[in-house]
Parts: sequence; structure tokens; C-alpha cells
Amino acid sequence: MNKPKVRFKGYNDAWEQRKLEDIVDVCSGRDYKHLSEGDIPVYGTGGYMLSVSEALSENDDAIGIGRKGTIDNPYILRAPFWTVDTLFYCVPKEKYNLDFVFCLYQNVNWKSMDESTGVPSLSKLLINNVEVSVPTKAEQEQIGKYFSKIDYLITLHQRKCEETKKLKKYMLQKMFPKDGECVPEIRFASFTDAWEQRKLETLCKLFTDGDWIESRDQSASGVRLIQTGNVGTTEYLDKENNKKWISEETFNKLHCEEIFPGDILISRLPEPAGRACIVPNLGTRMITAVDCTIVRTVDECDKKFLVQYLSTPTYFKVVNSFLGGGTRQRISRGNLAEISVPIPKNIEEQNQIGFYFKNLDRLITLHQRKCEELQVIKKCMLKNMFV
Repeated sequence: MNKPKVRFKGYNDAWEQRKLEDIVDVCSGRDYKHLSEGDIPVYGTGGYMLSVSEALSENDDAIGIGRKGTIDNPYILRAPFWTVDTLFYCVPKEKYNLDFVFCLYQNVNWKSMDESTGVPSLSKLLINNVEVSVPTKAEQEQIGKYFSKIDYLITLHQRKCEETKKLKKYMLQKMFPKDGECVPEIRFASFTDAWEQRKLETLCKLFTDGDWIESRDQSASGVRLIQTGNVGTTEYLDKENNKKWISEETFNKLHCEEIFPGDILISRLPEPAGRACIVPNLGTRMITAVDCTIVRTVDECDKKFLVQYLSTPTYFKVVNSFLGGGTRQRISRGNLAEISVPIPKNIEEQNQIGFYFKNLDRLITLHQRKCEELQVIKKCMLKNMFV
């Protein structure tokens, strides 16, 4: 039977097979260059481009799909709009729901239909001949509404994530002193003392590199090997399918430097070199790779504060000035040790700054995870709610 695995209650009829030419009118974009500036959005294969004064469509929303290059990323166009000649726009016919048809387009493997030998491309004929299955208009509307809500939530969390990233970037510039200055532009109330400059190594009771571990040293379990790829900018990146281990015997034989939750790891390799994160509690003994510098801060330095400074544009600019080596540039531990860190003398001010940025990081991660979860749900339901 031509029915999906998952559907809304009350719908039992088999879906009907149709060609896309029965469902949409495929129209070509045009040359917009003769138009003056205005508030009508113009779209190309990469999305929004600019605005012009004259609408291409009258009252119909449509689906945009690239005819060259980006052919596998359809998106909804809300009237009025204009599209350029590298984009088709597909207007659903009367019996078909726009949001449902948009899901149909997302379910088509457009790249597999590309017959070109160069830049991927589609033709109207190819699009029109694609066969799909469709239910009644009422069921289409239910399905379209469901996926429209998921898309709205994905967009909402993406926007919240980007807004929080912009706020963090702005506050990193304002809550640490600029070059040549001893106080930041923005600081918490009751703190007025000038900051001091300290060499990075002087803020550490441990400042050393990880261990040289070759593939022959690795095992299936034992002591966890944290790699440079696990070090993100202020975040630990857990890579479930790429975990490395060494045995306890190898750990002892090589006299490895054990790392602990709360230590800071600084990757001396790109991208970007100098990025740092705090080691979380992984429930196991841990070591790290030779291209990671292990930092264990002194009592008068808050680790949350320090790892946030190690994400500022000022810091990365200094790191980049030290990069050297062959095809894969890196910063040496010696140069890393000499980098000056502006730091409040008052540990409480450090704590508050570190806590503030930690909360921003938490919000960024929260929105990123929500996006990822929703995208997984959408992918699964696109597979199971369509024939």
C-alpha cells in the first residue's frame, strides 16, 4: 500500500502518485540588474542577496531551488520576491499545500539527478518528471503545519544562538582591557582597581605539554587520551566515535602526565592555534597529546576567567604572530608561556567575569543542542511521514 509509516489520526487512504509538473508550476528567475533599489528581497542559489523595487511574484509564495551549483537546498520564498536566473521558483497549484510541497522537495535526492560533468545543474524537464506521492489536501495541511513548526523552532534556536555569540564577542572586547590600558570599558560594580599584566606561565603551578603517544601505544581501554580535536574554544568537544586510550601499563612505562578535571588544555595546533578549554570530569583517568599544553592555575587565578581570556581576539592575534613550523603551523610552548594576560588582582572580579562568560557559553551550547535535536527529529519524520 502507498502509505507512510507515521501519519496523523483519521487518515487511512493510500497516497496518490504524481509528477511534480502536476503539483507545481516551475518558473525561471530573471535578470534583476535593471531594477532600482527597494524593499523587495532578491534571492539566488545562496539565499538572500539584496533588495529591489519591483516584485517578480504577485501574491504567491513559492519554493526556491537552485538550477546551478547549490541544487539540493530548497527554501520557501514569501511573496513579494525576486529570483535571479540561477534559481527556479516553484509555485504550488491550487490543490497543494506550500509547506507540504516544501517537504516533498526536501525529500528528493537532487544531487543524484545531476547529469552534468561540471557544476551541478537541474532543468525544468528533470524537475517536472520527478515522481512523488501525495495525500488529500487536508492531510497535506496537517503535515505542512507540523514541519513548519519544526522549521520555526530550528530557526528560533539558530537565531538565539547567533545573538548570544554576538553578545559574547562584544563583551569579550569590552570586559577585558584594550592594548595599553589597565581597566576594561565594562566591569562589575564595586571593582575599581587597575588590572595587572602577567605572563601566562606565572599564572600556573603546572605548565607542561602532554605526551607523545604513537598508534602502537594505544589500546581499547584504560587511560583516556584527550586529543587536540577535543579542544574547542572554551568548550570540550566530545567525539564519541573517535575516542583513544592507552593501557595502565603503557601509562606507567611512558611516565605520562596525568590530567584532571578542572585543568585547562591549550591546543598549540590550528584551527585556531591557542584555543583552550577546561577538562571536564569524564569518569576516567586522562592524559593528553603532545601538542596540547596542560595548564593548572595558581590559587590567585580563576580558571574560568583565564580560559575566557584565551578566547579573545587580542589573545589570538598574539598567538598568530608566533606561529611557525612547516605546512602545519603551531605555537611553541615557550612562546605561549611568554604571552601577557591582563588580570584583575581581585579574585572575586575574576570569578564574576568567568561566571558571566560561562553562562553565555552554556546558552550557546543549549541553543546549538536544541537545533541539532530538532534537525534529527525533522530528518527522521521526513523519512517516516512520507511515502
